[in-house]
Amino acid sequence: MPVITLPDGSDRQFDHAVSVYDVAASIGAGLAKAALAGRVDGELVDTSHVMSRDSKLSIITARDEEGLEVIRHSCAHLMAMAVQELFAGAQVTIGPTIENGYYYDFAYERGFTPEDLLAIEKRMKALVKANLPITRSLMSRDEAVEFFKAKGESYKVELIESIPTNEDLSFYQQGDFIDLCRGPHVPSTGHIKSFKLMKVAGAYWRGDSKNEMLQRIYGTAWADKKALKEYLFRLEEAEKRDHRKLGKQLNLFHLQEEAPGMVFWHPHGWTLYQQIESYMRAKQVRHGYQEIRTPQVVERTLWEKSGHWDKFSEQMFTTHSESRDFAIKPMNCPCHVQVFNQGLRSYRDLPLRLAEFGCCHRNEPSGALHGIMRVRGFVQDDAHIFCAEKAIQDEVARFIDFLHEVYNDFGFTDVIYKLSTRPDERVGSDESWDKAEKALGDALDTAGLDWDTLPGEGAFYGPKIEFSLKDCLGRVWQCGTIQVDFSMPGRLDAQFVNEAGERETPVMLHRAILGSFERFIGILIENYAGAMPVWLSPVQAVILNITDNQAEFCREIEQTMKDRGFRVRADLRNEKIGFKIREHTIQKVPYQLVIGDKEVESKTVTVRLRTGEDLGSMSIAAFIDFLAQDIARKGQVEQES
Repeated sequence: MPVITLPDGSDRQFDHAVSVYDVAASIGAGLAKAALAGRVDGELVDTSHVMSRDSKLSIITARDEEGLEVIRHSCAHLMAMAVQELFAGAQVTIGPTIENGYYYDFAYERGFTPEDLLAIEKRMKALVKANLPITRSLMSRDEAVEFFKAKGESYKVELIESIPTNEDLSFYQQGDFIDLCRGPHVPSTGHIKSFKLMKVAGAYWRGDSKNEMLQRIYGTAWADKKALKEYLFRLEEAEKRDHRKLGKQLNLFHLQEEAPGMVFWHPHGWTLYQQIESYMRAKQVRHGYQEIRTPQVVERTLWEKSGHWDKFSEQMFTTHSESRDFAIKPMNCPCHVQVFNQGLRSYRDLPLRLAEFGCCHRNEPSGALHGIMRVRGFVQDDAHIFCAEKAIQDEVARFIDFLHEVYNDFGFTDVIYKLSTRPDERVGSDESWDKAEKALGDALDTAGLDWDTLPGEGAFYGPKIEFSLKDCLGRVWQCGTIQVDFSMPGRLDAQFVNEAGERETPVMLHRAILGSFERFIGILIENYAGAMPVWLSPVQAVILNITDNQAEFCREIEQTMKDRGFRVRADLRNEKIGFKIREHTIQKVPYQLVIGDKEVESKTVTVRLRTGEDLGSMSIAAFIDFLAQDIARKGQVEQES
């Protein structure tokens, strides 16, 4: 007589073994119809899973994140079934879920076309309408090998043969289609409501370039049509906002093959970059940081001593000179310890906060490079805080306040917080890890923040907090971090004299807010679709004359505003005013000041926004005050598109 305990704490008692579906049906017909899977004593299972003893059960529906994962997993099998029905001889290989969807790799004699995808999607919809039951079964490894050999599925045979012989394998079947899978899956194909096939790409068998090239079909699946429509809209918006396209359109930067993963900043892009750097520099001074500068090229021996050579050497660019090996620095931390080590420090000197806009280089694989989001040469808003162990919580709390100030000024208010705790392989005592993890958690709690734990995801030298921000499309970007380091200060001989007059190794807090300038600028471009807040805009206002009669007045306004520190320019070309307005609208200049004979006579400007809105006539002094107020708001304004 199993007793089933539900998430609300209530119990349901049965006089026989029951399935997840049976329990859902006992609660209500609506829940039974909506049930996709269950979580039994922490394990995700099919609705057909039977419980013969007391168990804790959660019913999984499409409203749950896990339910969406089950739908996508099942949709991958649905797609594979449709492919094999439409294309005789096509072999299925591997088909996992991924973020927002799934894929399957196929071996087939020719390439799949866009028309093929439409046909596959049409067949998938027919299979959904047929509402085929999906069932789970077990086979021994040897039975499975023989089964797929008989079907001519050589890739599946190779995959199964790599599994130990003493394991029973789980398979899922719908109609005549069957494939190896851990599951769980939805009860029937009719539960897969809203999906779309996205694209075809090449993929090597088992991810090895020495193996055959297969075809990977990507798809997406959602709980309902509304969610699918919203996702496709976000994709369309993301395409419009692609920082690579906007970078070219707005003449901000370019990349070229002669310097892969390195950014060529153009005047407008460099202006944007410098505004961010100046802002961060001023903020860091206000928060007690001292800026330093350390070498780009450092001898290999330092990287060996810090531990980076063993763990990171393949990603370092190296060089050789006068019988010595050097590396271009991939990170700044060992060099910051060298600054700390100059002279014996006292506890009165701590905490010591050293910041650097450090230029780093990492030999990222060429296939991983992506515009300015993933590069080989980048600059971090990097800083290291040297402090006593008892000061960790206070320093972390100060940093969190600092980070929020910065993110708010850039227009990001939705931040996700995750605490990564000790991995299995680590340095330092359990006692010091306990203190560090508690200090980080307490700092988050003191700030009143909701946070999640990432067990085992900390660095080998200490735990960390990761700060991720959401952009206007709901995409999550991990940017900020603060890490507690017990290891490097000791490895590099850092010491201070404590209150007792004894030498002590400081704790080192690694911290960044933006991450890399390059990536953060890419995020800003996509978040604002290139229409930056006025304080960041390379050109804040453009002055447009209608005829040559207003040229001199336009120059006077330009000079007056430049003298006040505004980034303005006069466009005095012999072009129609409509042409100039359109051009600067495309360039996303925040304000356009139109000057005709009337404005010259009244010493005013007619103000237009890049959205096309007309603010009417203002005196020059009034517009300067208006612009100054807009700049002072930073990014804490409604975003434009």
